[in-house]
Amino acid sequence: MFEVTIRKSFAAAHQLHDIGGKCEELHGHNFTVEVSAGAENLNNDGLLLDFRLLKSWTNEILEELDHKYLNELPFFKDLNPSSEIIARFMFERLAEKAKSSGTPITRVTVWESENARVSYRL
Repeated sequence: MFEVTIRKSFAAAHQLHDIGGKCEELHGHNFTVEVSAGAENLNNDGLLLDFRLLKSWTNEILEELDHKYLNELPFFKDLNPSSEIIARFMFERLAEKAKSSGTPITRVTVWESENARVSYRL
C-alpha cells in the first residue's frame, strides 16, 4: 500500500473539563498535524495523490481552528476539545473532501507538544 503524508501546524487555545490538573485552565498549544492518505494503486501519472491537493484540504480545515478558542467552535460545543477530538474532527472533515479523489484518508495525527501525540484512523 502507498501512503502520502503532509504536515501542517496551527495555534489554538482550549480548556479541558473534568479531567483534573492544569489542563482545566485556559491554555494553548502550537499543534502540529500530520495527514495521511493511502491506497493500493497509483494513478496514471504515477501518483497516489497530489500533495498540493492534500495540503489544500488540510489548510481549509485549519483555517477554522487556527488562533481560535476551540471550546467556542460549534463542533466542540458539547465536547472536550482534546487532541483526540481534534484528530477525529479533522479526519472526518478530510474524509469527506477526499471522497472525490478515490484516495481515502488513512490517519490524522495531532501533536500538542514535541512529546505528545494522538492519531485517529479507521
